[in-house]
Amino acid sequence: MSIVGTTTIPKMHMLHTCPFCWKVRSLAEHLEIDYEKIQVNAMKTKKELKFAGGWGKVPIWTEADGEIIVDSTPIMKHIDATYNQGALWDTSDEARRDQWIEWVDTKLSKATVPILYGSLSSALKTTTRVSKLETFGFFSKRLYAWAGFPIMWGIIARTRVKKDGRKPKQLWHDLLTEFTNEFGESPFFGGENPDLVDLAAFGYMRSISPFPQFSQLEDHENGIAWYRRVEATLKA
Repeated sequence: MSIVGTTTIPKMHMLHTCPFCWKVRSLAEHLEIDYEKIQVNAMKTKKELKFAGGWGKVPIWTEADGEIIVDSTPIMKHIDATYNQGALWDTSDEARRDQWIEWVDTKLSKATVPILYGSLSSALKTTTRVSKLETFGFFSKRLYAWAGFPIMWGIIARTRVKKDGRKPKQLWHDLLTEFTNEFGESPFFGGENPDLVDLAAFGYMRSISPFPQFSQLEDHENGIAWYRRVEATLKA
């Protein structure tokens, strides 16, 4: 993408609670990459991200030379290629890797909203927590906390839950079973060590960890065991 002013280290424009940002953050911690986190105002993302053209969404990764990369999976591939010689993306079975990164970005990404906003009480807890973790103005913080939860629950989460037919916890448990069954006795999808698919899946699951709903995932034995193994590889 276009080149902007230079800095000494890379930087990422982000939201603290964004699952796509957690994907990139997890990779950066795994590789011990020093970068600047720029938390944008959650109510002014398009304005604060206009430097990236028409993208308008987080995460946005900017290299020290000003190169801009957008969209979480392309950012992860770029970081791996730039700082790790592409070792986490490299595999002898490209078809399997491509199939499962698409699965992760389709299935797990869509499962995050139902688990956080799938009931009225759950949605209220989530929006209240988000209002404390994200950067808002004085009034917009309170507006989001109390007006955001019926929108997230009534318009978005409830529609997804109804369409899928499963309770959010059951959906996550089914997905974790499907994912962990894919690599069986191996500790990671990537084999003996996590690869980019592991870290992407981990990022989505990790995005739920600041919220009380994470406890609903912790009783999936294989899923949480895999999660803790990936977590142990983070170095920051």
